[in-house]
Amino acid sequence: MKVSDLNIEKMVDEIQKENGIISEVYFVACGGSLVDMYSGMYFVNAEAASMSALWITSKEFVLTPPKRLGRHSLVLLCSHGGNTPETVEAADMALEKGAFVISYTHNPESKCASEKYHAIVYDWEPETVQENKPMCITYGILNEIIHRQEPEYKLYKGMKDGILKCDRIVRKAISAYQNKAWNFAEHYYKEPFLYIMSSGSAYAQCYGFAICSLQEMQWKDCCYVNSAEYFHGPFEVTDEEHLYILMMSVGKTREIDLRAKKFLDRYAKKYEIIDADECGLNEIDAGCVDYFNAALFYEMSVLYRTAIQNKTGHPLDMRRYMGVVEY
Repeated sequence: MKVSDLNIEKMVDEIQKENGIISEVYFVACGGSLVDMYSGMYFVNAEAASMSALWITSKEFVLTPPKRLGRHSLVLLCSHGGNTPETVEAADMALEKGAFVISYTHNPESKCASEKYHAIVYDWEPETVQENKPMCITYGILNEIIHRQEPEYKLYKGMKDGILKCDRIVRKAISAYQNKAWNFAEHYYKEPFLYIMSSGSAYAQCYGFAICSLQEMQWKDCCYVNSAEYFHGPFEVTDEEHLYILMMSVGKTREIDLRAKKFLDRYAKKYEIIDADECGLNEIDAGCVDYFNAALFYEMSVLYRTAIQNKTGHPLDMRRYMGVVEY
């Protein structure tokens, strides 16, 4: 179905009718699509008492299927183009095991758009609001399931409100950070290497920033680091020559990012801070604001990679191997 036709309450009605109580949720995809699924996994494991979650690449899911995968499983898959072979294979395998399968894709003509997967075809245009993108669609579905399965769950209204507020906050922040991103690119686009850090439910955004925005789209060497893990090895290379981007969350893991910033303030010289608090994300209910850092930081990665591309002249869509050679 098109995202415009999606009714989350009816979708969850169908999940409950076909599969009953959901006890585990699997988030399955590859690359950038996998990045968008991480915060959903984090949300389930942090907030749901009746469900557990696993975030796993599509081929791993096929080769090492979880023993618990079955009738009481919800499998959420994403493939932007809709024909990623590993993801299609994972969807079919999950169906065979009796799971309720929801697939996300941007391509209505793709294999992942098949109705057998309860497919949701989303828009991906500049005007598309966060509510209609996979990350927030996933939050909406999970929020409804937990609300129905757990009478003591307290974030139902806060999450719904955050999903609606998120887009306005993100767009305002992007506008406010535009000049900062241009200046970062002006000073550092020739840097041979950089480190990107974040924490909590937004950890996958530093992962995606590195492997998709910079390694894939700019052929730039970089490394992603959980802000907490920075102090268990990576901080030893910190000096005035290494370049860092630190994405500081609002919420429970902010103290992790603040600790990293304090160290950078003392020992580093070249670093960029993208602060969700400064971006206005704290307008969202404090009980669930953690889960909206990821949407903000994804859009910030797009802003910064575009600014870097404008300086390097390296087209974001140019590929040396992906879709060019057999692999």
